[in-house]
Amino acid sequence: MIRNTAKILILLLVVGAVMLSCRKFEDFPDIPEITYDDFIVLMNLETGITERGVLVFSYTDGNGDLGLDKGDTLIPFNKDGDYYYNLIIKYYEKQFGVFVEVPILAWNADSSHFDTLTFNSRFPVLTPESGNQAIKGVFNDTLFIYNPLSEFDTIRFKAHIIDRALNKSNEIETSDIIRVQ
Repeated sequence: MIRNTAKILILLLVVGAVMLSCRKFEDFPDIPEITYDDFIVLMNLETGITERGVLVFSYTDGNGDLGLDKGDTLIPFNKDGDYYYNLIIKYYEKQFGVFVEVPILAWNADSSHFDTLTFNSRFPVLTPESGNQAIKGVFNDTLFIYNPLSEFDTIRFKAHIIDRALNKSNEIETSDIIRVQ
């Protein structure tokens, strides 16, 4: 009786191990894909102004080549190159019923001129160290949305990401964002 119980237990352990080793990994295209999830407006309680917001979107990538190391600064990832940033964000204001891409300007006291700011950024390498290289996850990117030089209160953002093979994802667009100024 004990011998049969031991055999059944060993058989169950072997079957369980085989079933776990056969689990399916998710499969995604090698070109990254993103999906807009939300934009969370953050109100500064002291000023009553919506100064910041959080862009939330999901991503998938089949070969996991998303992100850049700090040392990734040679061509094509050099500072003045088209691929220095791997998260590209465009800013739009609704002006007289139409969304228009506008630059965000900040006064530079050293040069006595306005400088153009960017919402673009570099995110770190997301590649898994072992196992299946296909990845998925969620980005939360905090953006400053207060523009004291603008008279318009409705904005939108468009965004896409770029992997290390220079594949561009699809572009997402936020819903209308109403700022309190």
